[in-house]
Amino acid sequence: MLTEQNRKVSDQKPLGCWSVKQDQTITCPAVCNFETGEYIAVHDDKVLRIWKDEDVNLDKVFRATLTADVYRIHSVPHTEPLVLFKGGAVRTLDALLAAPQQEIENVISDEVIRWSEAFMETQQPVLIFTTEKVSGFLKTCYSKNKLVPEEEQILSKSLLLKMVVSDTVLKGASLAILDKDHVAVLGCLDSPPNIAKECLSIWNTKFQTLQTSKELPQGTSGQLWCYGEKFFLTHGKVLTVIVYKCETSSLATAVGKLKDTQTSGMRTVSSYVNWNTLQEEDLASPHAQQSVAAKTESKRTVSFRDDSSQHDIEEELRQFLSNAQMSDFQATVGYIITGLVNRCKTEPTFYPRHCLVQLIQTQGLSYSLCPDLMAVALDKTDVHLLQLCLQQFPDVPEAVTCACLKSFLSISDDSLQGTNVNLDSVISFIDITPNDQVEKQTETVQNGFSSALMEEDSCDIQLTQKPHVVDTEELCPVGPQKAALLNAILHSAYSETFLLPHLKDLSAQQVILFLRYLQFLYIKCSEKVSTDFPGMLSPTINQIMDWMCLLLDAHFTVVVMLPEAKGLLFSLHKFVRAQVRFCSELNKIEGSLQELQRIKHQKDFGLYSIEMLELV
Repeated sequence: MLTEQNRKVSDQKPLGCWSVKQDQTITCPAVCNFETGEYIAVHDDKVLRIWKDEDVNLDKVFRATLTADVYRIHSVPHTEPLVLFKGGAVRTLDALLAAPQQEIENVISDEVIRWSEAFMETQQPVLIFTTEKVSGFLKTCYSKNKLVPEEEQILSKSLLLKMVVSDTVLKGASLAILDKDHVAVLGCLDSPPNIAKECLSIWNTKFQTLQTSKELPQGTSGQLWCYGEKFFLTHGKVLTVIVYKCETSSLATAVGKLKDTQTSGMRTVSSYVNWNTLQEEDLASPHAQQSVAAKTESKRTVSFRDDSSQHDIEEELRQFLSNAQMSDFQATVGYIITGLVNRCKTEPTFYPRHCLVQLIQTQGLSYSLCPDLMAVALDKTDVHLLQLCLQQFPDVPEAVTCACLKSFLSISDDSLQGTNVNLDSVISFIDITPNDQVEKQTETVQNGFSSALMEEDSCDIQLTQKPHVVDTEELCPVGPQKAALLNAILHSAYSETFLLPHLKDLSAQQVILFLRYLQFLYIKCSEKVSTDFPGMLSPTINQIMDWMCLLLDAHFTVVVMLPEAKGLLFSLHKFVRAQVRFCSELNKIEGSLQELQRIKHQKDFGLYSIEMLELV
């Protein structure tokens, strides 16, 4: 959970959002209690808040005021959350809630906690933290509190790392254990005149030497995560991923002497991939020449001159895509598409559409990796490219999704004729061949639906219909190309909280058109026993209903006041009511069949019998 104040993270898709009052400050990152599914946070150092997903206003949730300042709350699976106070004392959450005003002792003196972590050891929770001495500016790391039932045991202090920082104070530090001999430290150095220099560094704890470091000029939140030989940290407004690999600790590597690269199988800390900019910034290492050279070589194979023609770019790209097994293939694809999009923004006449489509079809991209791509496609009204992005990008922001929806609805069907759009999502329910009148053959109606059902609001309808000519209201209100584009919108991921404000930007006519299409899909789905269209790209009935409800929520007042919408709403109301009645009848039949099955198992009729069953 992101609880950093005064920081805007763009293009993210949060699942929930809560905030405190304007005069309050969140002073401890929120965590989830694995045992209860509740969230826990601290504001103003001493005020504890506990809430659940369904809670909206934090001011109305559980509150407890403690007697000492809280540094961090740690949630460990299969045990109660641990609360670490700034004085070094540790309490379990349930012990605190039982007596919030209990006295909290100070375990440390003349020291400030800079980092902490909790984990399970032999089925017991262990909490460790680093401290910084107020005088002398010595950074030390200690193993501290081990909690056992009904008892707190203070482990002996052991010096892990000493960092002498002259004339400055290391603050906001986070620490990650990389292996038995290496740790990573993320911290901020206050240098005169009040210039903060934040950096990420890797230290060898065996020889107490600095292996490598990198300054972070755009600042960080002070939090560092490590998973799968990758660092995760915020750098400015983007999430930065840094790949690393530590060599086996030896005196030679500690003093900077690298083993023969021809015989060594180890590699040093590698370059990092910034998900937003993909610049050639490296986590500098005195021994990283080989990895940097490999990276430079991979980029050289796909480098384009600023005046390269689209034909030359396509040829270079063809050669690159034929070597898709290269180790940094995904990062290089992002590097290429970012360069092409940047050139599109500076040169209005340049638009290598075919190259962009090929890169998207590698399925190695996301919106976060190339956030300007869809903006350029919207500017060019490239509906095919937008359809591909919506189908393949899992992280398209709600604002961009609504911008695509508005663009699709505003384009006329005539303009889309002959456009290269994937129609796989519509071929199961739309006749791609246009006709003035579509004659419907005799069919057996499934799922209890018919036009007469909507008119008479009754279920006593013959299930076999006579041949008739389809009324214009039963035809799809949009062409197959626009229907395929709208289906891509229905498949996109979203958060309702952040989608609704952008849906309100649609015009009244666009809302009516989209509602008519959703009604058409809903009726078509209800004609089938499975209530779903075949194919991976076709919309499901749940997606159709969710978008219909979202659209009505966003424009309810407008839709109610529009004369042309009254018939649509009345038709939807009657159809849904008929479906509810039909499902109710099915439930009754299901109960009778279950009762018959139960009776059948209770009696043994031998080899042959004639029975008469009466349903009441």
